[in-house]
Amino acid sequence: MNPFDIPLPVLLSQLMLGLVNGCFYAVLSLGLSVIFGLLNVINFAHGAFFMTGALVAWMGAQYLGLDYWAMLALAPLAAGLLGAALERGLLSRIYKLDHLYGLLLTLGLTLVIEGLGRSAYGVSGMPFDGPALLAGATRLPFMVLPNYRAWVVVASLAACTATWFAIERTRVGALLRAGTENARLVETFGVNVPLMVTLTYAFGAALAAFAGVLAAPITQVSPLMGQPMIVTVFAIVVIGGMGSIAGSVVTGLVLGVVEGLTKLWYPEASATVVFVIMALVLLARPNGLFGGSANK
Repeated sequence: MNPFDIPLPVLLSQLMLGLVNGCFYAVLSLGLSVIFGLLNVINFAHGAFFMTGALVAWMGAQYLGLDYWAMLALAPLAAGLLGAALERGLLSRIYKLDHLYGLLLTLGLTLVIEGLGRSAYGVSGMPFDGPALLAGATRLPFMVLPNYRAWVVVASLAACTATWFAIERTRVGALLRAGTENARLVETFGVNVPLMVTLTYAFGAALAAFAGVLAAPITQVSPLMGQPMIVTVFAIVVIGGMGSIAGSVVTGLVLGVVEGLTKLWYPEASATVVFVIMALVLLARPNGLFGGSANK
């Protein structure tokens, strides 16, 4: 399709769709980068936490009658508690081993979590209603903007900004970074480093669940909804630079838009464009575009 023949409303609508997907990528890759950058763990269970957030939100609405706003707070909390339990019970035992052990363990956890969800609810998508406050759309001079999608963009950017500020500009973030470099030194100042590590992993899991709740009204809830996301998110983290917080956010947003435009101009390539870009980036810059410098 010739890009100059595309009507402006269609182009802008596709840009908005790509930006919304990019926001999901940004929040997910941010949590993944926080866990890798501070804990040095390749967390393949991140997609399962994304699914857990959406599924817990659906369960809260279905069984307890809780609304969207309540589950936007409670579902990440539940996923964070699950993440803390898994970190203390399993991951804490393999930190001194090769990265491959962490990847295999979190991959196994993913299969267990998804298997439990599939056994309970099957694989069919289940609808989850968004808030009535954000129903409908706003008519702009150049396009019709769905209110909920606009909220997703605002909420995602706010979460990313707050996370970056907490890690890069606060005393807690400084202690986290110092604890991963020299845990014994930090412990001499009375800091409980194992607790900080557990809370960091729990926070990363909560970020993934937060993205899952945001996605639930747009994509139907399914125990398998995290599978396609996590593969793309890993590619985004590699492109931005493993452990780079700024790289994850910027790359996620940009590649979401690129993927959306590719669907418009050349749909057959939309599923692979991110991986083609990853291959090109690795050839030119093996450490990623941001080189992991954001949290050093």
